[in-house]
Amino acid sequence: MRMPSKCEMRNLPVAGAEPWRCPGFAVSSAKLGTASAWVSGLVSLMFVAGGFVHGADLGNLNLARQPAIASPTPEQVREQALAWLAERNADETARQAAEKIWQADGGSSSVLDRLAQSFALVDERASALVALCSKPRTPGPLAPQEWLKADDLPAFQRDNLRLFYGQWLTQQRYYDEALAQLAGLEAAKVVDPASLLFYQAVVYHRLLDKEHGLKAIEELLGNVADVPRRYRSVAELMKSDLTALKDESLDHISRQMQDIRRRLGLGRAGTKVRQVEDDVIAALDKMIEDAEKRQQQQQSQNAPAGGAAPSQAMPDSRIAQMKGKGEVDRRRLGNTSGWGDLPPKQREEALQQIGKEFPSHYRDAVEQYFRKLAAEREE
Repeated sequence: MRMPSKCEMRNLPVAGAEPWRCPGFAVSSAKLGTASAWVSGLVSLMFVAGGFVHGADLGNLNLARQPAIASPTPEQVREQALAWLAERNADETARQAAEKIWQADGGSSSVLDRLAQSFALVDERASALVALCSKPRTPGPLAPQEWLKADDLPAFQRDNLRLFYGQWLTQQRYYDEALAQLAGLEAAKVVDPASLLFYQAVVYHRLLDKEHGLKAIEELLGNVADVPRRYRSVAELMKSDLTALKDESLDHISRQMQDIRRRLGLGRAGTKVRQVEDDVIAALDKMIEDAEKRQQQQQSQNAPAGGAAPSQAMPDSRIAQMKGKGEVDRRRLGNTSGWGDLPPKQREEALQQIGKEFPSHYRDAVEQYFRKLAAEREE
């Protein structure tokens, strides 16, 4: 059993990075899971995908059902490619070039890459497509490549070139265009079923399609043999992330905003972008409305039993308007206590002091108070 290569270990997911480029292999990642998901991804890479079973008896393992889809060997794909060239009456130069492409080691090219290069030997459209996908994208609109879905194109060539092109589109963050190429393809009918399902999962994950994303991941992890460790590790993280994702949550809205920025960065400003923008605004409006309702309910529950609490205190810089009659409940305090019974001289001094320190209407109120006390004594 071999240890994970430096390339595979280097390409473990990192927040904000594009972790699955190894080599020429990239998918943008955003919030692929919680801290526990990252740990499980590392454990999965080191002990499951790496072929290690620590402290376990292989004879006692509870094995799941055997995967139904197995990738063809490079030799099998080579034979199919050479047969395809023979059907198109390829000349000796093309056959020799194909043999060179399918050398035993294959260099750093994948089986899918070598198959696309074989198609390009005798098909000008495939040659142009391979040239396009051999370099990073350039600004401007993409060619439609409608010929890839033509019915007269052999299924072997059509399906594998669509996978080849969809993989490149995903790496360049053209997720909608990638989905148009990858959707509908069957894993059992392409030379790299693991790549098909993985890239489908990445596209659905980035487009926030939870249902189809989880379906692609489940098929990748449970129905395909010999899944590359980097695929399996990242797929586990995407599964954890999509499972926890809730529609119209703040996390969901944030990802929609990221998708808008991505589309605008690619020069997309059409109907689809406006639709996503409208969805974000509607979700934010609903979130604000729900928050206001909760606040109102809390205020009504916390309000005093005798009535609603005042919304705010009266500003200190403004004198309150005295609109009341100034009447209070009568209390029999008794005339012997001397309450309110000031001698005339002291009463006048008190009124003068009030006139100096307070506005004139306070003096009128005090005089009215004293007159009322005098009238009560006369009664």
